[in-house]
Amino acid sequence: MISILGFQISIIDLVGAVIGLFYIVSEYRAGRWFWHLCLLMSAFYIVIDYTSGYFANGTICVYNFLMSFYGLLVWRGVLQSKDKKEKPFGSCPSRYVWWIIAAIVLLTLFLWWLLGMLGESQYPLLDGFSSALSIVAMWMLAQKWWQQWFCWIIVEPVMVVLFWVSGNYASAVLYVVYEIFCVMGLVSWRRKYLNEKQ
Repeated sequence: MISILGFQISIIDLVGAVIGLFYIVSEYRAGRWFWHLCLLMSAFYIVIDYTSGYFANGTICVYNFLMSFYGLLVWRGVLQSKDKKEKPFGSCPSRYVWWIIAAIVLLTLFLWWLLGMLGESQYPLLDGFSSALSIVAMWMLAQKWWQQWFCWIIVEPVMVVLFWVSGNYASAVLYVVYEIFCVMGLVSWRRKYLNEKQ
């Protein structure tokens, strides 16, 4: 533990937050190293979430870790591409919208029930809701749809609260920064999508 501005911050929380900062900048830019940073950040947050008692979010980090391999292959054109070229920015087809909303609601209810039944999570509803949004957002991110930012815009404030109340102050501050990048990412990715579409 180290003390920064009177807050006791664990080294792993601080390192995870620094990696997370590079991660969000890379996601915003749709950078080449984005998925590699996602792998690294997910590994750190598996530890941080489980030690903080956020078991659904910790499990989501395992999911994110695995999805990073999938996303890397999709973005590089290895999967879902006949010509094996880098995946362009896309837009979520309207036929998926209700499926996405239903998935978020059903996953939230299931995770809330499961975490409540297990009695391990400090805030089962918030933990379940943020996890459900993260599952869906990560899948949308792998598709390179600009609308994935809406999910992150909703989930980041929830994560700020969860990390703050658990004493992971560096991660809480990181997620405030994430929220700013999410808004910027929404604008940037939509603009890139519209430019590529022309």
